[in-house]
Amino acid sequence: MSGTFLGLPAFPEAAAAAVQDERLRANLRHATGTIRAKRARAVAELADWAELRAAAKAVKDRTLDRLDHYLVQLEQNVTAAGGQVHWAADAEEANRIVTGLVRATGEREVVKVKSMATQEIGLNEALAEAGIRAYETDLAELIVQLGNDRPSHILVPAIHRNRGEIRDIFAGRMAELGRPAPEGLTDEPAELAEAARLHLREKFLRAKVAVSGANFMIAETGTLVVVESEGNGRMCLTLPRTLISVVGIEKVLPTWRDLEIFLQLLPRSATAERMNPYTSLWTGTHADGPDGDGPEEFHLVLLDNGRTDVLADRTGRQALRCIRCSACLNVCPVYERAGGHAYGSVYPGPIGAILTPQLRGTETALDASLPYASSLCGACYEVCPVAIDIPEVLVHLRERVADGPRHRLARAAATAAAYVLDRPGLLRAAERAAARTRRLHPRRLPGPGRAWTDTRELPAVPPEPFRDWWRRSRG
Repeated sequence: MSGTFLGLPAFPEAAAAAVQDERLRANLRHATGTIRAKRARAVAELADWAELRAAAKAVKDRTLDRLDHYLVQLEQNVTAAGGQVHWAADAEEANRIVTGLVRATGEREVVKVKSMATQEIGLNEALAEAGIRAYETDLAELIVQLGNDRPSHILVPAIHRNRGEIRDIFAGRMAELGRPAPEGLTDEPAELAEAARLHLREKFLRAKVAVSGANFMIAETGTLVVVESEGNGRMCLTLPRTLISVVGIEKVLPTWRDLEIFLQLLPRSATAERMNPYTSLWTGTHADGPDGDGPEEFHLVLLDNGRTDVLADRTGRQALRCIRCSACLNVCPVYERAGGHAYGSVYPGPIGAILTPQLRGTETALDASLPYASSLCGACYEVCPVAIDIPEVLVHLRERVADGPRHRLARAAATAAAYVLDRPGLLRAAERAAARTRRLHPRRLPGPGRAWTDTRELPAVPPEPFRDWWRRSRG
C-alpha cells in the first residue's frame, strides 16, 4: 500500500485530538445524521431489501471463490474490445505503469474521476514527481486537492469542511490551478458549484488523458462501470482520447445479471437515491474516429496491492465484498466523533478499520490500532448492503494483533496467569500474598500498564481471599 498516510499517529492519539475540534464534530454530526436518515427512508421503500442484500453477498462470495477465473475472463474480453490490460502487484508497480502510459502520450496533465484505488496507491503524488499534473474533477475531491487536505469520508471526501471553509479554499487557491474563483464568491451551494464548474470546464475540454477507477467490472463482456452524482466523471470518460482505469481486482462481477443487484443497492446505501444520476459503462475503445464517444485508447490496470493476501484469510476476505457505499461510516459512533483523518488511511470508518490492516499489515502502531477503533456495537453490519460482518472481522484482527510482536508482555502476563489459575495451591498462595500486601498496591499501574489505568482505577484487593472467608464463616 502507498506510504502516503504512513508516519501518522496511531488511532487513539489522532482520535483524542480530533474529538477536541468542536467545528469538526459539528460538521460530522450534521452530515452523517442527514445522510443516515435519508438512507433509512430510501431503504424502507424496498420490501425485498433483505433478499437483495443476501443476493449481493452470494454473488460476491461466489466471485471471490473463483476470482482467478473471472479475472482471466475479464482480461480476454477487455482485450477483444480493443483495450489493454496491465497487472500491478503493488502500489509502486501501478504508479509506474500509469506514469509510463501518460508519458507515452506526450501529455503533462490528466483529469481524474473520483477513485479510491488511485488514492490508495498515491497516484497523484507519483504523477507529480514525474512532472504530470492531475486535476481532480469530483467536487469534493477538488475541495480536498485545493485545500492540500486528505479525504475523510469514502463518499463525501470533504465532509469535514463546512460551506464557509469551502468558500475560503476556492477564493484562495483556485487561481493556482488556472481559473480564479469569481469575485465576491459567497458560501451559497449554487455559487460554489458554479465556481467549480467554470474552473473544471476548461480542463475537460483541454485534457487528452483521463484516469479513473471503476465501481464494477463485468467479466462476461469486459465492461467497466462508474456510478456518480455530478456528471464530471462522464466528461472524463468520454472526452479524452486516452483513458486509464486503475481498479482493484475484487471489483469484478461475473455477469450483467449480477450488476442489476448492485445498481439497486449502491445508490440507496450511498446517497439515498433510488437510482444513480450518472451510470457510465464502456467496453474497450470506440472505432468511430476522433468524433466518436469514448476513448480511442483504453488501458485497464488491475491492482492487487495486498488483496490476494486478504483473499487467503477466510474470515477477513469478506472485506473484499465492499462496494464503497460508506453506509457503515454514517452510522458509526466512533467515526462521527473522531472523523476520517484519525484512521490514517484513504479508507476511514469501520470498513477502513478492517480493510487497511489487512492491505498494509499490522506491523506499524497505526495499523495495529485500527481494529480497536470500534465499540463493536454492530450498527455497521446492520446497514452494510453486502452483509460484511465487520465486528467479526474486527475481533479476528484483534487476535492477530495480540499474537504479534508488539504484545509480548501481554502474552507473557496471560501465560503466567494461566499457569497460576491451573494450579489451585499456587493460586491460593498468590491470593493470600495479595491480601497481606494490599496496602502497598498502587491505584495505577506503572510502565506499559499505565494506558489501562489512565481511565480506570485498579479494584481494591479484599482483606482475605474468598476461600479463607468461606472456610472461616462456615466455622
